[in-house]
Amino acid sequence: MLSAHVFAATSTSPDTDFFSVDSLIAIRDHLLPGIWPMLFAFAICAVLVPPMIWVSRRAGVMAHPSERHPHSRPMPLLGGLAMFVGFGAAMLLFMSQADPGDRPGIIGVLAVSGLAAVLLIVDDRWSMPPLLKFGLQLAIALIAVVGLGKAFQITFVSVLGGHIVQLGLLAIPISLFWMLGMQNTVNLLDGVDGLASGVVMIVAVTLMFAAAGNHQPQVVQLAGALAGACGGFLLFNFSPARIFMGDSGSHFLGTALGMISILGVAKVAVAFALAIPILALALPIADTAWAIVRRGRIKASVATPDLKHIHHRLLDFGLNARQTCVVFYSASGLLGAVGLMIFGHQRILAVVLVTFLIIVSTAAADRLKKSTWRLEHPYLRRLLAEPSTR
Repeated sequence: MLSAHVFAATSTSPDTDFFSVDSLIAIRDHLLPGIWPMLFAFAICAVLVPPMIWVSRRAGVMAHPSERHPHSRPMPLLGGLAMFVGFGAAMLLFMSQADPGDRPGIIGVLAVSGLAAVLLIVDDRWSMPPLLKFGLQLAIALIAVVGLGKAFQITFVSVLGGHIVQLGLLAIPISLFWMLGMQNTVNLLDGVDGLASGVVMIVAVTLMFAAAGNHQPQVVQLAGALAGACGGFLLFNFSPARIFMGDSGSHFLGTALGMISILGVAKVAVAFALAIPILALALPIADTAWAIVRRGRIKASVATPDLKHIHHRLLDFGLNARQTCVVFYSASGLLGAVGLMIFGHQRILAVVLVTFLIIVSTAAADRLKKSTWRLEHPYLRRLLAEPSTR
């Protein structure tokens, strides 16, 4: 009988090969519920994006060049709606495969994330005041955490030694903070072509592996469909972008990611299980925290846009949009793999680490080759110079 954990054999026995027949069968059995929703969401979103470009232009839902949107021409902003429809269609089609007891959770994610996608279109069209926008974020979080009950509440925290700390009355405020944090993290991350959709896709795949390792097929389906929707949108959003996701898209992704992570790893009695999404989003979370501190120091509103985020700094350093995305994708993939170690997937970390080092070393060598940077020390110049120039 197969283990109930993906890669259980690889994580418990040093003699088991990562690519053994048992491991591949485990991957198939536990990840397959998410593969078909992923492919379907990808296809639906990819088909819907071109019509959404046309609708955005007709409806005037456009991002015009400004401090908030540092691009050269008006861009359509209804990409988030295409992502939600792809995500929702995939889940509705494959929800029949889920256990009846899991379906309310799936419907809850669809309803609340869809509400976020629809409500924030108002901000994309008319640019709401910061206080009103925060009120909408809070309302969405309250519907998820309070309206849908304990299914979407972080009610306990697992620590080392198998101990579980019940949060009690702190469950609701902590869960609200989690949901608000996810919405704003993804929203602030959406500053470079392809950045937010690509990072969320990686985080969703990470949650998909974690859920598969804990035999949570409904979470595997949700995470797979979310990753697929991001992938379909990324075809048109990667630099040079033809469409943006807008605030409706970033809040849809943040809400869905927050709810899926609560439904998944937050319900698992594994030490520091919530570290998986936190690690995978560590760079955007750190950027969001620093943005709050930075704006607070100059007594500016937290919602005030600026061009001082990490991705903007990388662009100022000389990277282009695609290279900046690669930096974030690599960091999210590596840190997400570190998070998966909590669930015993050590060999995933090894594979991702090697891939990460190859990508980074190649990108660094290419960047140094094209840069004007030169070694100042005479001895080092002679040591590293071409043979004919020594």
